[in-house]
Amino acid sequence: MLLADFIKESSKALEKLYPAPEARSMVLLLCEERLGVMSYTHITEPGTVIPDEDLPLLKEDMKRMLAAEPLQYVLGYTEFCGRTFDIDKRALIPRAETEMLCQEAEKMAQSLAAEGEPLSILDLCTGSGCIAWTLALDLPGSQVTGVDISQEALELAAGQPFRVRKPAIRPRFITGDILDGALQLPSCKLLTANPPYVMTREKEEMRANVLDWEPHVAIFAPEEDPLVFHRAIASIAKKVLVPGGAGIVEMNDLLAEETAALFRSEGFRDVASVQDFFGRERFLRFGA
Repeated sequence: MLLADFIKESSKALEKLYPAPEARSMVLLLCEERLGVMSYTHITEPGTVIPDEDLPLLKEDMKRMLAAEPLQYVLGYTEFCGRTFDIDKRALIPRAETEMLCQEAEKMAQSLAAEGEPLSILDLCTGSGCIAWTLALDLPGSQVTGVDISQEALELAAGQPFRVRKPAIRPRFITGDILDGALQLPSCKLLTANPPYVMTREKEEMRANVLDWEPHVAIFAPEEDPLVFHRAIASIAKKVLVPGGAGIVEMNDLLAEETAALFRSEGFRDVASVQDFFGRERFLRFGA
C-alpha cells in the first residue's frame, strides 16, 4: 500500500472524530513513529510503499484511534517540557498548559533555593510524574516527592525512563489521598499540584478521546463541591510549607476568583493568578 494512500484514507476516517487538520497531523505523526518516515515523505517521494510487515500494526493503531483512543496512548509516549514521557491509560495525558506550571515553578525556585541547602519540593496529584520529574531534572539537587491516590499512576511515574546523573536526584513517589486529613507528608519549600478540577457539567464540551479513555479520577471534581481538592491542597500547604515557602496549583479558570479567595482565607500571602497561553486564569501562586 502506498504511504500517500494510507495517509489520505486514514485522515479521512479520523475526520469523524477530529477536525481535518488535526486528523491529518495525527496520522502523519503515527507514520513518522511507526515507519521512520518524515511528515513530507509521501509528497516528495509519492511512490513510497509501506512494507508488508508494518501494515498490520498501522491498521491496528488506526483501529484504536478510530475508537477515540488518544494517539499518545497508542504510541505509548508524549512530549512534555522537552522530554519524552511514557504514558498510558493509568494516568492523565500531560497537557501543554501544565508545562507553564513547571516554568512558573522553576522561576519561583530561583528565589526559594537557599545556598548549600537542597530545595524540597512536594508535587500533589502527581499522575504520570511529569511535573515531579521535570522539576527534579531541571533543578538538580532538589528533593522532589510526588503524591497520588492511584497506585497504577505511581508505578508509571516511578518507571519513567530517565537517566539521573548527579547532582540530580530521582523523585520519590508515595501513595496518598489528599482528601485524607490524617495524611502525613514531608515539609517542603515549594509545593506544586495539578488536581482534578473539571466540573461535571463541563463534560458535554469534552471529546470522546478524553471522556472514554483518560482516568476520570484525575479529571473531575464533584459538582456539589468543585473546590474540594483545592481546599485540601490549601490545608496541606499550611502544614507542610516552611516559612518563606511558596506554591503553585493548576485550577479551573471558571473558578479562578473562588480559588484565590479560598487560599487568601487560609492566610496565604501574595496570592495571584497566572494566565496560560490562551489568556485563561489557569494557575494560582501563593506564599507561606
